Amino acid sequence: MAISGHLVKMEVDLSDTVDKNLPQYQQLAQKGDVKLALEKLLSLEKQTRLAADAQSTKRVLVAIVQLCFDIGDWASLNEHIILLTKRRGQLKMAVQGMVEECCKYVHQTPNMEVKLKLIDTLRTATEGKIYVEVERARLTLDLARIKEQQGDIAGAATVLQDLQVDTYGSMQREEKVRFVLEQMRLCIAKKDFVRAQIVSKKISTRYFTESESDEVQELKLKYYNLMITLGHHDADYLAVCRHNMAIYQTPYVLSDEMRWKEALKKVVLYCVLTPHGEEQSDLVNRISKDKKLEKLPTYKEVLECFICIELLDWSNFQTSYGDMLRVGNSEEPATDVLETSSVDGNRHWEELRKRIVEHNVRVVSEYYTRIRTGRLSELLSLPEQDVEDVVSRLVTNKIIYAKIDRPAGVVSFQQTKDPSEVLNEWSHNLNSLMTLVTKTTHLINKERMVHAV
Repeated sequence: MAISGHLVKMEVDLSDTVDKNLPQYQQLAQKGDVKLALEKLLSLEKQTRLAADAQSTKRVLVAIVQLCFDIGDWASLNEHIILLTKRRGQLKMAVQGMVEECCKYVHQTPNMEVKLKLIDTLRTATEGKIYVEVERARLTLDLARIKEQQGDIAGAATVLQDLQVDTYGSMQREEKVRFVLEQMRLCIAKKDFVRAQIVSKKISTRYFTESESDEVQELKLKYYNLMITLGHHDADYLAVCRHNMAIYQTPYVLSDEMRWKEALKKVVLYCVLTPHGEEQSDLVNRISKDKKLEKLPTYKEVLECFICIELLDWSNFQTSYGDMLRVGNSEEPATDVLETSSVDGNRHWEELRKRIVEHNVRVVSEYYTRIRTGRLSELLSLPEQDVEDVVSRLVTNKIIYAKIDRPAGVVSFQQTKDPSEVLNEWSHNLNSLMTLVTKTTHLINKERMVHAV
């Protein structure tokens, strides 16, 4: 006897019986006696199932659902799907074949109500069955798309996020990635950014480097565009810069000059929008060495402004680069990062102004040990209160060291040293001095000896 959900050895080969009876029962249905034909088919199904003939049982199950489909009896089709999957000792191969056949009917239903009912029936019949998990996943994706078309974004996201396709062994890797990307997209559409971030970790970026096929590159671009959306929500400009860099390095993008120029422009802009740090500094230097940047002179100059340890005047910066970065021209169109017509573009422009002010403070800290707040305010072109806020923020983020003496109106960038550190430094300097004195004495004596001869 067959055990439900397990492969069993065939006891009797009933393929000849099925070959003989199946056409007769189908002809019986064509003559109009559908009820009798279904009864005989169900009797034949029981015979093949008890004989553990999986191939014959599959043919009978497919014949039953085909018969219901041919006569357009969708209620009977749904009823027989549930009936056949719940029968004791039903064979896996037979159920899988029937479900695959029924999945073809989903897109041939006469209306949406029938379609939804059939999908629901198939999802119920395949629930908990590993051997039809792929078919269930595809049906669930169809259901999610229907809900999205009907405006139920939250419902679509909820339905799809229940699928753990990353654990499906029978599903191809490319299809898994497509499912996860769809889960990410719906979570973002639902404004559930935390879950979208969690789901994104199910995709390994190594997959995108293993192949340069058009399908993989398409998935790579879709993935990084979704990640850029998440980065924008978190205002994580460093992450957005990295994701744009990954897009820029895609062979499909590099083959199209317009595409790689746009991607490289965004890489530069998001890099300078990122607050200063070790990673940002390393990224700036690596980007500046890209030879393709020679074809974008404006963006190369902007990048060099942040590399040079020189003060930047915001008014001059706006005059020199404002129009090219925000509006552009026919030869070098601007990106949407700093565009004047969008809220995000104006917000990014203000962020760029903050980055320039922070750059200037770091430059001042390199050249001054102490400076009056009035003079610092003059160099930064900011009110004294704003200067204090900027310095405090940079100190909090551990970008610079500074102390503000409000009564005296002085900012000190010199870090107080520990007594032992001062003593060690003095000892080192003294040793260096004595070494130089000894060497000088030796050279003087050498010269005297030479001239004495």
